Amino acid sequence: SILSTIKQDLSPLSPSTKKKDEATADVAQALALCSIANISGLELIQSLHVEVQHILLSKSSTPCVRKKAALCLLRLVRTSPNLVAGREFAPHVAQLLQDRHLGVLTSTMSLLNGLAGQHTAEYETLIPYVVHILGMLVLKKACAREYLYYRTSSPWLQMKLLKFLQLYPHAISPDGANGSANGGGGAAKPYVSQLTSVVSKILTETDVSDSINKSNADHAILFEAVNLIVCWGPAGPVQLRDGAMKLLGKFISVREPNIRYLGLMTMARLAQIEGSAEGVKKHQATVLVSLKDADISVRRRALDLLFVMCDTDNAERIVDELVAHLALADAAIREEMVLKIAILAEKYATDLRWYVDTILKLISISGDHVSDPIWHRVVQIVTNHPQGDLQGYAAATLLVAISPRRYHETAIRVAAYVLGEFGFLIAERPGMSGEEQFRVLHQHWHNCNGQTRALLITTYAKLANLYEECRPLVAPVLSKSRNSVDVEIQQRSSEYAAMREAFSPEAVEDLLREMPPFEDRRMSALEQRLREKEGEDSAAVTKAARPSAAQQQRAAQAAAAARAAEEAAAQAEQEEAMNGEGPHVDQEAAPREAYNEEGAPAAAPIGIPKEVIPAMRKAFSNLCTSPSGVLFENALLQVGVKHEYVGSQGRISVFFGNLSSAPLNNFKVNIDDCDHLRMQKQGTDGLFDEDGPGCTVAVRTQAKLLLMVEVTAPFDDAPAMRINFETEEGVRHEYPLRLPIVATCFMEPVTLEPGAFMQRWKSLEGQDRECQEVVKAPPNAPKIDEEYMQRIAKIITDGLKFGRCQGCDPTPWTVSGAATFRTGAKDLNGNNINVGCLVRVEANPQAGAFRVTTRTLHPLCSKAVKNVALVSIKLA
Repeated sequence: SILSTIKQDLSPLSPSTKKKDEATADVAQALALCSIANISGLELIQSLHVEVQHILLSKSSTPCVRKKAALCLLRLVRTSPNLVAGREFAPHVAQLLQDRHLGVLTSTMSLLNGLAGQHTAEYETLIPYVVHILGMLVLKKACAREYLYYRTSSPWLQMKLLKFLQLYPHAISPDGANGSANGGGGAAKPYVSQLTSVVSKILTETDVSDSINKSNADHAILFEAVNLIVCWGPAGPVQLRDGAMKLLGKFISVREPNIRYLGLMTMARLAQIEGSAEGVKKHQATVLVSLKDADISVRRRALDLLFVMCDTDNAERIVDELVAHLALADAAIREEMVLKIAILAEKYATDLRWYVDTILKLISISGDHVSDPIWHRVVQIVTNHPQGDLQGYAAATLLVAISPRRYHETAIRVAAYVLGEFGFLIAERPGMSGEEQFRVLHQHWHNCNGQTRALLITTYAKLANLYEECRPLVAPVLSKSRNSVDVEIQQRSSEYAAMREAFSPEAVEDLLREMPPFEDRRMSALEQRLREKEGEDSAAVTKAARPSAAQQQRAAQAAAAARAAEEAAAQAEQEEAMNGEGPHVDQEAAPREAYNEEGAPAAAPIGIPKEVIPAMRKAFSNLCTSPSGVLFENALLQVGVKHEYVGSQGRISVFFGNLSSAPLNNFKVNIDDCDHLRMQKQGTDGLFDEDGPGCTVAVRTQAKLLLMVEVTAPFDDAPAMRINFETEEGVRHEYPLRLPIVATCFMEPVTLEPGAFMQRWKSLEGQDRECQEVVKAPPNAPKIDEEYMQRIAKIITDGLKFGRCQGCDPTPWTVSGAATFRTGAKDLNGNNINVGCLVRVEANPQAGAFRVTTRTLHPLCSKAVKNVALVSIKLA
């Protein structure tokens, strides 16, 4: 019944009754269209949408009915998006856009914006019609009197036209249109030129008016025009961007809060366009004034604009201004300010120490609004940037900051983590010893909640592991906390208290060592939080997602440090490939003792002659502490070795040069597999062919072997290598050698302050950890003096790859060093297993002897370092 009644009202009048009942029919059709739009049920839409379209497109429909029909169809399309086929319906919309009635045009543009918002590409052909209407209204003022609003031509229609054009930024870009009603970009150029003129006139003729109504209408058009310029982006005319920026600069300084709000918001969007930064900076002082406005909405927009206009040049000033204003800001905006200040400080910090100082200021001023992601981010940045003195600076600064008895709990958390990880870097400074670090942290224990106490317990365990004097201080805290009602505190206390009894010392050392660097994510937690608060389209979110020059520089430095070893190895390999010809090879090899003598029966292979063994042993010892050299040489063969190491990995190149006057046939090399080394082998074709014929090394040429190794556990022996070949006479030779891959190759030097060295030296006391031996200086060695001790120090630093620990030796006759033995093995948490190593060489000039003492967490490491040190001292 309802459907039939509505259909009857929608049906057109017969010609005989049209004139008589025209007014009544228009009212009935209008009411029917309103009913359809308001009810808009699925059944009603399917039954009547064709009639609605027919009324809209019918030439017999009056303007009043066509306006209602356009708005009714818009409502139906919003309910059922696929109701209208865009490609078929676009020509009909083009006819409607040629209507002279501005009311019909306004309703049609409402419908067109709704359709184009769902299927943008299908209505791109209507751009010329829209630009033409806009030009008539703005340039020619072609507008009926009833549609003039305070001498502005139909402002609502102008806004709808500009909104539609914003959907096609590339199609109407003045630097190259890519489509129009007539085809290619060339046909669209007149419309693009006309549109540029329209936007330019809107910008130049809009000003603040005394009439609020006129001012609101004009500014609504203006801001849509500026949004269109923003949509064009860098491709838009520069003069339009500059004009818009200048005009917005006036608006953000007026007293009217609505205009100032819109000006700040639009300027923030305009500032994101490349090339607009300098124009925005001119208004920085005005924006800072708006930050103190009584209206919180204006303050938020000012904060957004400051965030967007910030760059490397003005970051420190803007951040300092925001931090200063934070103390006066009300609680409603503080959390947003803290979040954006933290992002800016990280994004544009050329010196990360300034970033740490800024976050501490935020905590001291508004600690309650510093969320967990903010202080977590501080920890990540300090941990991931070991370059320079950032970690030591952060530890020292935080220790001083929390020295007062009352300080915000967030700072206690940051300090607890940083001091637990990097407190050892400042332990030798006055007033910053491990005991003092514990005292400063523990004074806040009773004022902290469970989460902070749990973090403090972990820090205490790490301090007790590093500093022996802290253990009696930490033990009562752990014992008392084992009965805590907080499960997390109870569990941590129990585990740390029982750790030294349940695990070996080296296992405890691994468990409590520094945390590895955090994974670098594409988007930080702060950026994610900002996106959640403000949405994807926010100017601040767009700005935060774009990496700054300072961030790119830091990322490049980190990447360069990570790739440095790999690039050096690749370059060395290229040099070897270019310079590898010739009998004398400056590369790697490793000799080993043999027992066969020349002159043995023909059936038995000839081994290394006894008279060669002393020279071979000396060559092996030299190669253990030098990067390249000759490992073995006789009248037939020269074996050269070149090796380099980064962390737990090494590249060893071995060259086998034929020094004889005839080829060496059936040339094979066999390297024993080791449990402590992962190996990858490459070499001359046939070199590793155990069952095959091997390879042939021609006169004055070389066979090459490349080893890539990774150490997985401590060890004290060198891998065995066996060389087999036959001379032209058929005599077989077999040379058992050893490669100079020893534990000290995988050391990384560590520099310790005297106090820290002695603390660690004492903590490593014990029979299983210490290895000691006295060696006499060679009979032909010079007298032991200071120059001789400098040679010993050079052996420790350059040969054994230990860091020299100056100042901890009581006399000039002692040399001390520290290093870390790196392995590629992983613990249960996926962290690399490493072993800290200490060495001391003490000379007795009167007796002409040296005492070498090594202390590590692993007995094999202690033994290996001692053996290499003894051999190197004998050769000094």
